[in-house]
Amino acid sequence: MSDARLSVFKTYKLYVGGKFPRSESGRVYEVSDSKGKWLANAPLSSRKDARDAVVAARKAFGGWSGATAYNRGQVLYRVAEMLEGRRGQFTREVADAEGLSKSKAAAVVDATIDRWVWYAGWTDKIAQVVGGGNPVAGPFFNLSSPEPTGVVAIVAPQESSFLGLVSVLAPVIATGNTAIVVASENSPLPALSLAEVLATSDVPGGVVNVLSGRTAEIATPLASHQDVNAIDLAGADEVLAKELEIAAADNLKRVLRPQPVDYAGTPGIDRLTAFLETKTVWHPTGSLGASGSSY
Repeated sequence: MSDARLSVFKTYKLYVGGKFPRSESGRVYEVSDSKGKWLANAPLSSRKDARDAVVAARKAFGGWSGATAYNRGQVLYRVAEMLEGRRGQFTREVADAEGLSKSKAAAVVDATIDRWVWYAGWTDKIAQVVGGGNPVAGPFFNLSSPEPTGVVAIVAPQESSFLGLVSVLAPVIATGNTAIVVASENSPLPALSLAEVLATSDVPGGVVNVLSGRTAEIATPLASHQDVNAIDLAGADEVLAKELEIAAADNLKRVLRPQPVDYAGTPGIDRLTAFLETKTVWHPTGSLGASGSSY
């Protein structure tokens, strides 16, 4: 028997509604490493793929936003467990995508997994930080609580293909939103591999949808889509960001503009609160006894 064998190349696909379709158009594009060496063919998403992702995200929103915060934290922690198990694969992909040495890529992957765990821990704590009882004049309980905005489109960072991606994705879904991710155009492979982890964890299909291809071609229909509630422009350049912001104004989407971010730094809670709405409820306290005292 000959020792020679053909390598089995990995086929990367989109992730929409918990499934792995090829692009509706059937198109692909070449992905190369930092030195120009071919790595893989990635799906070149179409506008139809973007619309399908919105439908999937909207369908999943009710169940995900309605889950308990504690349960969402458990689900996200399970993702971190599975990322840890595929650490070697992500180290190779990040090294190729970002031109890093193996040791530096491993440090990025470790930081990414830690970042995911950090956000998983916030799911049942953010309400206590940004909500609570409000002092009001009169016999009323006045309570404010955060609620997810809805379907969020995310233009992922272009250079930080894994740590940056998780830094913008994890807080969106941790707070109960569903997401459509436009992966880094030149380095989409870590994002497409992350989709495989999500599919084999407990994250319901449609909660995260991952599209690869030309950033402007995919993001434009998402920005103008009437059933997308918010958009994060983290990975858009100045010209594209302006175009997307104008398109997003049509249905008053919440827009998070691009900003200089040190993804390796302490994340804070700004991205957790960026796609939360505050609901305030008034309720009469009632009276106790003839004296008219109240709660």
